[in-house]
Amino acid sequence: MVEAQLRAELAETKAELQRLKEWISVVTPTVHKDLSLISLIPKWSGSETGITLEEFLSSIERSSRMGLWQDTDKLKIAILRLSDVARQFYNGCLELHAPGVTWQKFKDVFRHRFRDTHTD
Repeated sequence: MVEAQLRAELAETKAELQRLKEWISVVTPTVHKDLSLISLIPKWSGSETGITLEEFLSSIERSSRMGLWQDTDKLKIAILRLSDVARQFYNGCLELHAPGVTWQKFKDVFRHRFRDTHTD
């Protein structure tokens, strides 16, 4: 009798697990981020001899669309790809180290600091 009850509970539990697996696969699709695209993003130093800030930001935006990155990913990748003067600026900029910094805030601060003052 006890064994039959345990078998019934086991079968019920297995059925519930199967229902949950199906529900999860329908409700929360798996998103695969392609982080290999980071290698396509050039390092950015902030110097006049390298690529411009807009080219740097644009390469991150383009890669993010292909790689299914979120804004938090873009922010972390941008920080990872900074070098020289740009890295020093980031390290010394307290507002970029505050909790809750957004990708838009990062772009705004860097655009303000490294704005192009030359005319065509």
